[in-house]
Amino acid sequence: MKKGIHPETYRNVAFKDITSGKIFVLKSTIKTDESIEYEGKKYPLFIIDTSSASHPFYTGSNTSSKLDGRVERFKKRFAAVSQKK
Repeated sequence: MKKGIHPETYRNVAFKDITSGKIFVLKSTIKTDESIEYEGKKYPLFIIDTSSASHPFYTGSNTSSKLDGRVERFKKRFAAVSQKK
């Protein structure tokens, strides 16, 4: 192995989603200067913008007016075709 290119520490790190306020503790080699006390233990802290706790795809709060319009147009066309038969 080459010296100096591999991460030195693989440790538990707290990732905080600033959108939802949720904290995840995962193993990582990320470097950070901040720390947080979570569930009685002190962890290095890394702040993230979006995670599965706040992303619309995972929360189901994804509302796209463009998509809604397409679905409504499809339903209208399908209803018209169904009535002809």
